[in-house]
Amino acid sequence: MKQSPIISDINRQDQQSDDEIDLASLFHTLWRGKLWIALAGLLGLLIGGYYAYGVAVPVYTAKAAVALESRQEQVMDIESVVTGLGGDQSTINTEVEVLRSRGLIEDLVLDMNLLEDPEFNRRLQPGPRFSLGQVVGFLRGLFKEPAAPAPTSDRAILDSTINAVLAATSASNLRQSFVFLINATTEDPAKSAAIANRLAELYIQSQIAVKFEKTEQATAWLSERVSGLQIELESAQARLKDFSTNTELVNVETLAGLNRQLKELRDRRLTLAVQVKATTEELEALRAARQGDLAAFAEIAEDSLLNQALRQLQDGTAGSQSAFSTRADALVARVELEVARSQSQLTAIEASIEDVSARIDKQSKELVTLEQLQREVEASRLLYEAFLSRLKETSIQQGIQQADSRVLSRAVVPSGPSAPRKSRILALSMILGLMTGAGLVLLREMAQNTFRTPEDLENKTGYSVIGQIPKIPAKHRKNVLEYLTQKPNSAAAEAVRNLRTSLLLANLDTPPKVIMSTSSVPGEGKTTQSIALAQNFAGLGAKVLLIEGDLRRRVLNEYFGHDVHKGFLSVISGEITLDQAIVHDETLGADVLFGETSRINAADLFSSKTFAEFIKELRAYYDHIIIDTPPVLAVPDARVIGQLVDAIIYTVHWDNTSHRQVLDGLKALQSVNLKVSGLVLGQIDNSKMKRYGYGDRYGTYSGYYQS
Repeated sequence: MKQSPIISDINRQDQQSDDEIDLASLFHTLWRGKLWIALAGLLGLLIGGYYAYGVAVPVYTAKAAVALESRQEQVMDIESVVTGLGGDQSTINTEVEVLRSRGLIEDLVLDMNLLEDPEFNRRLQPGPRFSLGQVVGFLRGLFKEPAAPAPTSDRAILDSTINAVLAATSASNLRQSFVFLINATTEDPAKSAAIANRLAELYIQSQIAVKFEKTEQATAWLSERVSGLQIELESAQARLKDFSTNTELVNVETLAGLNRQLKELRDRRLTLAVQVKATTEELEALRAARQGDLAAFAEIAEDSLLNQALRQLQDGTAGSQSAFSTRADALVARVELEVARSQSQLTAIEASIEDVSARIDKQSKELVTLEQLQREVEASRLLYEAFLSRLKETSIQQGIQQADSRVLSRAVVPSGPSAPRKSRILALSMILGLMTGAGLVLLREMAQNTFRTPEDLENKTGYSVIGQIPKIPAKHRKNVLEYLTQKPNSAAAEAVRNLRTSLLLANLDTPPKVIMSTSSVPGEGKTTQSIALAQNFAGLGAKVLLIEGDLRRRVLNEYFGHDVHKGFLSVISGEITLDQAIVHDETLGADVLFGETSRINAADLFSSKTFAEFIKELRAYYDHIIIDTPPVLAVPDARVIGQLVDAIIYTVHWDNTSHRQVLDGLKALQSVNLKVSGLVLGQIDNSKMKRYGYGDRYGTYSGYYQS
């Protein structure tokens, strides 16, 4: 389905209005409201002047500067007890918060007895009185939080005073420096300087007090710790002495000698064991050979006497057998003795080894215990001496603490108030007033949903505005025609002539004969314009017929005062002739065909073929036929009659008819393929135009023609 030009234009305009801001239109809107904006600026200036010169209490600000000593030389270096402040940003921020702390401000309040100062203690301020101050308090309350009820307890009063002093003081750090600025703002210049200086002094004193307190705490802790370490040292020494008294005197050298002795004994045991084994084997061999071959025995024994006795025995010498046996037994007994002696020595050495090993184990354990006790004594002594030395250093440090900051410059008594800055207040008040006025003008313009300019009407609808009719100054409808007749050079009369000219020049070849006048809703002035247009056409010598097409309201008679009971319905039905129904009005200079009440629906009547033929017949008798129809949005009559006319003029009530009503009315006509010939912006109020700032756009007629 093809989209209508009106709807396309509306969508295009809405999209453009969403995507961009018309700066020229914005400027024109502000320019039209320049008087209101100037009035708002003047009002803001007056309010600001009243506040600056009549309400605001002068306050004075004093500044003191404190420098942070980030690298401080101490008389004695005790880093763990007293340390200077670092120069990093976190340390600087911490010191700023210390300057703002409630504890420091509480010391300031008590030191300067600010509890007795009414400026900070609200309890001492005078009670409320009915005066201008109440109005000022109310105005201040609009921009501040409501004041809390007056405190009653001593602590609550102190806290309230601290809050007030905190609000009157501030501390900040100068960028890229170790300098802090302390500001104090009060109603008394001397008091401001005194508070700033005293706060700086208390800040430095608090640093020294904190260091002194830390030193005292360190001294007390070190004293307690030294006493404990002394007791531990004495106990360790007593345990060492008791152990040394109740045990053998041992040392590392003695233990080493015992270890060497044990090694020698083990070496001897190994030698004796080999010897015992050898002698035992020899004994067993001798015993075995003794029972067997004598020569083998002699060979094993390797004894010269035994060999001699063996030779004698072999030679058969008498007594050699006895000598051999005696010598053999002696050799066996000797070997047995050697075996017994070796085994006895081996047993003795093993006993010595066990004894020496036991002694070594015992003395090793005792030596370990002794060394452990000695180490404990030494460790306790070193720890005791270290803490004792630190205690002495800390005790000396108690009297030589230095602050980490110093007063760089003391606050001086300010020569003039720091607030209110009257010129700034006046400038800001005027700017705020101008901005408020501009905002109100723009809000009023945004809330405006009616048409005030022909450009706006054309841009919104897509149709040309062919007429701008000012409001006719007539109290009653019957006076309208009289006004137009008596004042032909008035702005309203000339506006109607322009409308007539626009209609005639719209199509020079075939000027419109049948003209329909309609609007969106009732009361937009379409009937007045129909009458005025008929009079203008008649003034050209044309034969004009004015038809009342609104059969429901029938207001046309209120303009003329003719007593007519039959209208064009009676003509259509054949009850009377056209000449009988037509009323010629001399003032109008044209014929009038009034409507009449009918049981037939008006839309059905206008849709009939009879009505179409009736209009066709009228074309032969008249040069121009003007039909005043009902509003488009009220009933469908205008859409039906519009099918039979040559031109349609659509009246819009200036600053009254809404955008939506006009667009809906035009859309209704376009839905039945009717195109409006032109729009008429009617009932323009000159006084409202000037008030809205449109006087420069509508001053043409009133400025050139006489009313």
